[in-house]
Amino acid sequence: MKIATWNVNSIRTRIEHVTNWLQTNQIDILCLQETKVTDKDFPLEPFTNLGYNCYISGQKSYNGVAIFSRSPMSQISTGFSPLLGTETAGSFDEQKRLIAGVIDDICIISVYVPNGSEVGSEKYEYKLHWLKLLQEYLKIALDNSPNLCICGDFNIVPDDRDIHNPKAAANSVGLSVAERQALTEIIELGLSDPFRKFTSEGGHYSWWDYRAAAFPRNNGWRIDHHYLSHSLYEKAKNCTIDIAPRKLIKPSDHTPVIVEI
Repeated sequence: MKIATWNVNSIRTRIEHVTNWLQTNQIDILCLQETKVTDKDFPLEPFTNLGYNCYISGQKSYNGVAIFSRSPMSQISTGFSPLLGTETAGSFDEQKRLIAGVIDDICIISVYVPNGSEVGSEKYEYKLHWLKLLQEYLKIALDNSPNLCICGDFNIVPDDRDIHNPKAAANSVGLSVAERQALTEIIELGLSDPFRKFTSEGGHYSWWDYRAAAFPRNNGWRIDHHYLSHSLYEKAKNCTIDIAPRKLIKPSDHTPVIVEI
């Protein structure tokens, strides 16, 4: 099974990029982030024509997550409320940032973690709170399913190997101590990063700024991740970053990351 994650930065803008990529890659499950479209306006037909079952949770102009699956999924849910309850989730489910489903006894979760804007800002505090809710959500999800894959745009650089110039960006959002600690606490629930199972060196990134020729210079950040429960991590055969879509005209600033189980 190949599971891919891709922040497409508007599915309607990048629809040909995504459909062409799916036709040349044998992807069983594609998790999308930043679809930036309401459910009623989501362009489903090109993907159903390719044989995918589409599960979506979107909003206008911002955020939005989806899961495309070759085989039908069950137990589709969106947001924190299904596991944490509406009182705990509060207003955090207003932004469409999490969708989950089950296939072949594997729980698949696609997430778009808030960016956080800048350290110390209101949006940064929102991000830290959102991550705490995610941790609580995953505790329950892992109790419910020993086979779990959570993937998406985490907007966090796990360690200094995952950014081209860690010293220059040391005080930036995505690298702060509190964000990295939040991610560590999530991983310590019983998850592992399959990319690091197969690749130990730095210089591999999934996001490059549109400015300052960042992509040609490979001045990137690895912020798009898969995290697998122990049972799936042991079965992981490979995990790669496909930079080809980032070379296209008017690409997303992110590129797909694929794990094979």
